[in-house]
Amino acid sequence: MTLYLLSVPHDSESEPTMATMDPAELEATLAAVGAFNESLEAADALRFAGGLHPPSTATTIDGSGEVATVSPGPFVEAPEYLGGLWVIEAADDAAAIAWGTLAAEALGGRVEVRAFQDVPQV
Repeated sequence: MTLYLLSVPHDSESEPTMATMDPAELEATLAAVGAFNESLEAADALRFAGGLHPPSTATTIDGSGEVATVSPGPFVEAPEYLGGLWVIEAADDAAAIAWGTLAAEALGGRVEVRAFQDVPQV
């Protein structure tokens, strides 16, 4: 089995959060995502899930110099950002894409599916 990241992109211009959503829309989305999460749990596929605050709340730590520096804000300015994620375990790409499709339908939006790298034997 392979671990996969199902990531949820958001638009950086509006930085949507659950607090800014229409309450009725939020309730419907939470119900759909809750049902999706229950399906993942029933299949023993869910390893972790969560939503992230917008990039404007980020702190970047750069350890590439002699001393690490801490800066407020995101590392990358981009038109989209990671808004939430699931880490799942699936037998193959097809199974992970099937879960990703269900996640996108639950959210009514986009989901990106990517496998985690295997650590090479040394």
